This record gives sequence, C-alpha cells and structure tokens, in this order.
Amino acid sequence: MKIAVAKYPVEAPPDFEAFAAKQARLLEEAAATGAQLAVLPEYLSLELAAVFHEDVRSDFHASLAALQPLHARWLELFANLSSRLRLQVQAGSFLLDVGNGRYRNRAYWFTPEGGRGFQDKLQLTGFEKQAGVIEGGDALKVFDAGGVRAGIAVCYDSEFPLPVRAQCEAGARLIVVPSCTDTEAGATRVRVGCLARALENRCFVAQAVTTGKAEWSPALDANTGEAAIYAPMDRDLPADGVLAQTHGAQHWAVAELDFIALEASRAQAQVANDRDWFGQSRPALARAKVEML
Repeated sequence: MKIAVAKYPVEAPPDFEAFAAKQARLLEEAAATGAQLAVLPEYLSLELAAVFHEDVRSDFHASLAALQPLHARWLELFANLSSRLRLQVQAGSFLLDVGNGRYRNRAYWFTPEGGRGFQDKLQLTGFEKQAGVIEGGDALKVFDAGGVRAGIAVCYDSEFPLPVRAQCEAGARLIVVPSCTDTEAGATRVRVGCLARALENRCFVAQAVTTGKAEWSPALDANTGEAAIYAPMDRDLPADGVLAQTHGAQHWAVAELDFIALEASRAQAQVANDRDWFGQSRPALARAKVEML
C-alpha cells in the first residue's frame, strides 16, 4: 500500500467553499503520487473557524459551537473526495459536539466505496483539559482498510504504548497519527512516540502534521513538525526508522508500505520487541524493589 501523510499549511479560508477547494487540491496531489491512503492532521476542522467573525474565531469555545452546523458538509466533502479520487482518506479530526456541551476530538476514516469510521482521541493534552469542554473517547478501534488493518492514534495518544499495543494485537500493522503541535518539544514528543510504537509492535506508523501560523486562532496559533512515515529499525528497514519525511514546502511524505516484507522480517529480526512484549509482564517485574546500599 502506498500512503501519503500531510504537512498541512494552516491558512484562513474565507468560506467553506475555499476550504473544500483546498482539500481537493491537496488530495489530488496525494492521489497523483499513486497513494491509496492520505492522512490529514489533527484539528483540521479548526481551520474552518476562520470563516467566522473575529469575535467568534478568536474565542475557542465560540468557534467550537459555530463549527457544528458545518459537520454534515465536512462528512459529505471527504466522502465525495474519497470516492472521486478512489483514495482512502483519514481526514484529520473534527471537534464534535456529543451532547451536554461536551466535544470529542474525532478522527474520521473514509473509503472510496462509501465506508466511514472514526476514532475519538483518548488522552487529553493540558490545553484540552484547560478548555473544560473536551472529553476523551471511550472506545478503541481497528479498521480493515483495503485488506490492511489499521488504527488511529490521535496526536498525544501516540505517546501511550498500551492502546496502540491493543490495536496491534487486534491485527493493526499500520497506525496513523494525525497530529498538531505548537512547539519543537511537542513535535519531538510525538515523533519519539511514533518511533517507539513502530519499534515495540513491528508496525508502520504514519504521522501527519500542521505547519505555519494562524494568529487568529487560540488553538492553531503556531504549528511545527515534519510529516513522516516510520518503520521498525531492523534488517532491510531504515536504520533510523524513517521511510519518508517532508522537507521545506513539501505537502506530502509518501512511501510504499510492504506488509508482506514486514511480516517476513520477524524471522530474521535483530530484536523482537513485539514478540518479547510479554516478558515484561512477569510477576517479578510488576513492582520494583528498593534496595538500600
């Protein structure tokens, strides 16, 4: 499977039509590479807040409420693009009102045949907790995507090993990570998390990012990082774990993922973290003992 992950330039579209045209242009670029799956970044829906008056778009809570009537058009947009381009699309995330004034950071997956699934972000960042209106998801999913099983770990979720391990135990060999970070430290944390999950589980991990400045938005004010596709660091795979990465003004990191070769690599692995995972579950290792020296 060839996949493309976005280094997405955050802008200020004047209306929904301009936003939709931008998605079409970018996804057409991805499809032109021969990609079968395109991954967009976390908080993508917040770019749409630019269409509102300044007193709405500059207020995080007001912008979340104002975005909700656009949700149906969002779903229709990406469903149509997926179908027209014959491209699976992980459309970043949409902060969706789930009732009682609470929102979930929901990452949608669209297929060309009309299928649609989603994964809610599980762990909240400090910013999301401080917002006071966002809640974490309560279900972990794996999607059968064109004969390949894949899971979504939304940004901060990629920094936690156990949910991703559960996805891989359910057959996932690809984890996609729509992300949005505003500091170099944040970008490094997600990148290291992605590399660690690839190493632990012998799987591919594909991270999309936001880039640029959006001073009009309290959530998208600054964005940093590079989109990348990661693999385990082992024989016949990249020593640094990086299959592809964006540079400069590139919009897409693109790589062909050979799942057959990935499975075959188990037989000649230098290390077998995926198979040795249960070694850390021995009762003697459940607690560390303090020794006085």
